[in-house]
Amino acid sequence: MPEYLQVAVRSSFILLSLFIITKLLGKKQLSKLSFFEYITGITVGSIAGTLSMDLDVPLGEGLMSILLWFLFPLLFSILSLKSSKFRRFAEGTPSIFIKDGQIDERALRKEKYSVDELLEQLRKKDVFRAADVEFATLDTNGDLSVMLKKNKQPLLKEDMSFDLQASTPPQAVISDGKIDEEALNEIGFPKPWLIKELSKRQLSVDAIFLAQADSEGNLTFDLYNWTKPQ
Repeated sequence: MPEYLQVAVRSSFILLSLFIITKLLGKKQLSKLSFFEYITGITVGSIAGTLSMDLDVPLGEGLMSILLWFLFPLLFSILSLKSSKFRRFAEGTPSIFIKDGQIDERALRKEKYSVDELLEQLRKKDVFRAADVEFATLDTNGDLSVMLKKNKQPLLKEDMSFDLQASTPPQAVISDGKIDEEALNEIGFPKPWLIKELSKRQLSVDAIFLAQADSEGNLTFDLYNWTKPQ
């Protein structure tokens, strides 16, 4: 078989294999990539390109290498779903860049973020003064989440009382049926308060997939749509 036909056949087979593996990994891998997933994607692309053009590299061994590079992100995703501790270890936690209008220089240095880059990201969200920001956090996927101070937020119907007290972003106090005491401490409420609020609503922790609360005591729930997996 001519070399150009071999390249065409190998490339078609590799593309088909990559398509199948990517579908197995799920849609999350196609949107926001973690740092580990980003490195994995680059490496797999390099391996695939080499396999397509270098006829001296055995196709079977190359595909085995690609499969192994894809199995690790899949394993990490499964473990992250099963364990919040592993998820924090693997994906990290958000870094608070601005709190109550004050920039945290240490957090910027830790994430290798300059002030100019921070201001640029704020401008992309139509925020032109850091002093107007109540909270700004760098999420684990690299996005900057911004919450304006109460008096800088668009006026809502429930704001007509003109109560401009400082607020904090809602925290995930229950995730996957488990209470996060660190999140409770962040909003200033103890664990007994949460248990009491659940009791009022005749809910158990195990029945809740996600519960969010803020410093004003507002509590929202998202219950399991099916029996919680063991």
